[in-house]
Amino acid sequence: MRLVLIFAIVSLFFGSLEAQVHVGVNINIGRQPVWGPIGYDYVEYYYLPDLDVFYYVPTHRWVYLNGSRWIFAASLPARFGHYDLLTLHKEVVNEDRPYLRHEFYRDKFLRDRGVHDQKIIRDSHDSKYFVIKGHPDHDKWIRGRNNEKLRGNNGNSRGNSERGHGNGNRGNSGRQKDRDSK
Repeated sequence: MRLVLIFAIVSLFFGSLEAQVHVGVNINIGRQPVWGPIGYDYVEYYYLPDLDVFYYVPTHRWVYLNGSRWIFAASLPARFGHYDLLTLHKEVVNEDRPYLRHEFYRDKFLRDRGVHDQKIIRDSHDSKYFVIKGHPDHDKWIRGRNNEKLRGNNGNSRGNSERGHGNGNRGNSGRQKDRDSK
C-alpha cells in the first residue's frame, strides 16, 4: 500500500511538471499587428529602426523617446505620420524592457534603416495568421470557428470520434524559421 501511495505522489508531481511545460509555450500570434513580419509565433517587442521606436505587442503600445523620457502611448506622435508601417523594417526583440538598452538596439539595427524587404502578416496566406483582427482572411477564420462549433468538436479538427494526443503544430516558438543572414 505504501508503495502505491509513493507511486501516486510521484506520478502527480511529474504530471504537474508536464502540464507546466505545455502551458509555458509562448504563442501570441493573435496579438501581433497585421503590419508585423511573418515567421514569429511569439513577439514581445518590435523595434523599428527607421523610427527608432519600440512597439510592445501585449498591450499594443508604442514606446518612444520624447526628450530624455520614455513615452508609452497607443499611437505615435504626428512627427511619425508620414511613415508607412506596412513597409518599414521591423526587428523582433524578445527581451524585458529593451528600451532601457536603446543605444544597443539602435546601433545593432542601424543597417536596417530604409530596408523594405519583409513580408508582413497582412499579406500572408498562412492560416495561422487569420486569427489576427484586420487580416484580410480574418472573416474566413471566424466562419471556420463557427462551423467547428456547429459540428460540436469545439475547435478540435479531428472531431469527437477520433482519439489521439494531437499536439498540433506549435510553430517555431518565437524564432524565425529561415532567418536570412545579413
